[in-house]
Amino acid sequence: MNELLKIIAELGIELHPDRISAVASKLEEIESTDEIALVMPSFGPNFSTDVLERLRLTWSKHKEVSPKEVASALRGAAASAMISEKSGKVELVWSGPDTGLVPVRHTEQVLCELIEFAKRRLFLVSFVAYSVSSIMQALQHAVDRNVQIYILLESSENHGGRVSHDSVETMMKALPSISIYVWDSDNKKHDGHLYGAVHAKCAVADGELAFITSANLTTTAMESNMELGLLVRKGDIPSGLERHLDALITTKVITKVR
Repeated sequence: MNELLKIIAELGIELHPDRISAVASKLEEIESTDEIALVMPSFGPNFSTDVLERLRLTWSKHKEVSPKEVASALRGAAASAMISEKSGKVELVWSGPDTGLVPVRHTEQVLCELIEFAKRRLFLVSFVAYSVSSIMQALQHAVDRNVQIYILLESSENHGGRVSHDSVETMMKALPSISIYVWDSDNKKHDGHLYGAVHAKCAVADGELAFITSANLTTTAMESNMELGLLVRKGDIPSGLERHLDALITTKVITKVR
């Protein structure tokens, strides 16, 4: 019985809810598992024949389960899959020594995947940014795809910031067409003293894919350091992060350098 429920759950994930509804309606028209071949075409030509055959064989071992019960279970699986997708999928991104307990993925690889994912807009935030060739190449490809790119960086000490390296100038030279922002120095001061810094490191693509990481945009962080991050696919976090960063622009907390 558990195997039958597992296959139904797989169907709920693989098939579009509209197709699930059509299949479930067809199942409700038959009398027993012996007639499942009559509704097989309803699954569509692109559906995995392996899963379909497993459904047929496993269901035949549980003939006490009626077609209507399977149809209801399919609808429930589809609804659960939709809720799960809406809530988002979170993946752990660990760069560093491998213990065998947590998958190791280079931060550089994940960030490049996120940049390549972007179709409309991309927002990056980092404390510092040096010339990481793979990241710059991925960003240039995004520019070539007409992706709108926004980058928030910490200003150099010469421009009211807290870092000696001028990341803003580095990025401006490397990618002259992107929009670069800094945290306005007046907003970081209290009683005339500088307190705050852009210490966040994150990226969000199209409000659908977000990467929250400890890594700066540097070669050492991308390739050598022990870094930890979370890659979030869909759900409320990517869209919420994008809206938050946009609000920092509209409220003029961060200002455009170019």
